[in-house]
Amino acid sequence: MDPTTLLRPRRKITGISAILLPLLENNEVDWDAFRQHVLRTADAGLTPAVNMDTGYVNLIDEATRLQVLDVTREILGSGPFVAGAFVGDTPGSTLALDAYKSRIDEITARGATPVIFQSYGLTDQGDAEIVASYEKIGQACDQFIGFELGQCFLPFGKIYSTDVYRQLMLLPQCIGAKHSSLSRAAEWERLALRDQLRPEFKVFTGNDLAIDMVMYGSDYLLGLSTFAPDLFARRDAYWAAGDPAFYELNDALQYLGFLTFRQPVPGYKHSAAMFLHLRGWISTNKTYPGSPQRPDSDLPILEDVARQLGISLGKGGNV
Repeated sequence: MDPTTLLRPRRKITGISAILLPLLENNEVDWDAFRQHVLRTADAGLTPAVNMDTGYVNLIDEATRLQVLDVTREILGSGPFVAGAFVGDTPGSTLALDAYKSRIDEITARGATPVIFQSYGLTDQGDAEIVASYEKIGQACDQFIGFELGQCFLPFGKIYSTDVYRQLMLLPQCIGAKHSSLSRAAEWERLALRDQLRPEFKVFTGNDLAIDMVMYGSDYLLGLSTFAPDLFARRDAYWAAGDPAFYELNDALQYLGFLTFRQPVPGYKHSAAMFLHLRGWISTNKTYPGSPQRPDSDLPILEDVARQLGISLGKGGNV
């Protein structure tokens, strides 16, 4: 396959941005900062995604998960958002279908679209059983977004075979799927399949190491965009207008991605807290207990990247 045949210049990009869950010094959620970040993301023209990996969905408790949904709906009014439907289990578990349905009901009751996280019980099955599971999940809602996740992010992740992906794409309730293999070739394959079978299906890149996949027809559901939803929206507008400024801005944002999504990859959430704190958007740069941390030596590098992006540092940085 020649990837250049997939290029889609001047295309309007659909951007969904995962929302970091900011913390206070006592490790409680900073709800005011969370509200502001949801609102600035929506005001930039991106769709907020809450209770995702960026929002520590695998670490927070039920009360926090539900409060995230309620606060998001409150601040957005009737505006759209998506939310992760996460079911925690252990290796060897069977599919917890009732738990998935419960998560989906929580999300759809608040007028949002569920993003179906993988679990051991889902991905430890054979291909036919995986497809059948998504069919059952689809019976619980009018629409959902699928999610393929590489194991570098979470241990129960699985990148599906082409045959499984083809069948998921043909499920009417599945309006799109996030692809987080960090492989351009695998994503190009899915884009070609989408163009052939169901052009309206959204392939949401989750490749924070190749954010230019939007040039080839991918949309995005990224954690990296939580660092700078304003600049991602500007980049997207440049692409739609055919403005060559797209390339330099994309390059600078990609540099930020290379730095912050290095191993251990889940440490990007601490990087996000550091960066948002430097911008003066959140009150601390703390990451959630149990999530990997980055060294303080990252801070001057992040400050330099911020300046390259034309960002004025706030109270968390050296002006």
